[in-house]
Amino acid sequence: MIDFYIGLFLATLITALFTTRLYRLLLWYGLNSIFLALVGIETGITLHDRALLITGVLTLVLKGIVLPYVLKILASKFKLTRQIQPNIKIPYSILLVPAIIVFTYYLTSPIALHFSEHQTYISLSISALLLSLLLMLEHTNIAPKIVGFLMMENALFLLGISATEGMPMIVELGVFFDLLMAVVVINLLLRAEHV
Repeated sequence: MIDFYIGLFLATLITALFTTRLYRLLLWYGLNSIFLALVGIETGITLHDRALLITGVLTLVLKGIVLPYVLKILASKFKLTRQIQPNIKIPYSILLVPAIIVFTYYLTSPIALHFSEHQTYISLSISALLLSLLLMLEHTNIAPKIVGFLMMENALFLLGISATEGMPMIVELGVFFDLLMAVVVINLLLRAEHV
């Protein structure tokens, strides 16, 4: 079941790369976070890790539901343009996305051999990291850059779950503190863009 959730996690990220509407991008970010939370919950159940279960539930509520709603409110408050056109043309992106996935698979295969389980998950999470970076780079508007940053944080969270088979609770709390700081920075950036 974790394979299915990670596949959907990557699919929502790829779909977000081709989205040209801001609210749809926020929807894809919310779904991306929900599938990440389901990976965390399923891994927590498998490993009997209560801290990972709590983190999965918090990710589901905060990053999957609350944060996209807050971003939508901020986007309407600051009257951000809803049409977000990527700088990279879609046919080039269609070629670039599988190239990134294949490249990271072969790049990480020597590293992933040191991990007994979840070798593919590590390469997919690094692929998601690079695809999130592509999402940040292909737009000039501030809102897709913010969503790309948040999706990059999701990819890092997936990498942490995959590589360590569950993270210490203090690391997870640090991630949520970073998320809180990201919301503050997002608010400041949107104010600066609006002025």
